Amino acid sequence: MTDRAPAYSREQIEALFLDAARDGQVDLLSAFLDAGLSPDVRDSRGYCALLLAAYNEQLEAVRLLLERGAQVDLRDAKGATALGGVAFKGYVEIARALLDGGAAVDAANDMGRTPLMFALMFGRDEMARVLIDHGANLDLKDGEGHSARDIAHRQGLSALIGHRD
Repeated sequence: MTDRAPAYSREQIEALFLDAARDGQVDLLSAFLDAGLSPDVRDSRGYCALLLAAYNEQLEAVRLLLERGAQVDLRDAKGATALGGVAFKGYVEIARALLDGGAAVDAANDMGRTPLMFALMFGRDEMARVLIDHGANLDLKDGEGHSARDIAHRQGLSALIGHRD
């Protein structure tokens, strides 16, 4: 009898990689990437490693994936980018890493909502400031015809964006 490592299917390997991203297991992510796995592998919902790491507040995993070539603006099945996901959660340091990695500040989801709109809807003031400082457009309209400026006014955050009518 020989000791052999168990054989894993491509799908199982990719699932382990995505779990490592979700959990922030940087050493394991590095090993998968060193073995040639694409940083942009996706699951059935369109989640890639960068989205999962960002959504689960795994800053070091986000940085590693960006350094190793992950596409910063890949979208999930609902059209959300990593930046959109962290905007409503308020993960400012991850947003900064994504923006430094070239994330599109105004990347809208399938409903036309931008990261700034999400930050304002969920009262993430610091996040909104970071996005505005990176040039977020206050006047883009979502699928319902509302702009970030409209949302800020509705949420009582006009001072945050500067009152410019």
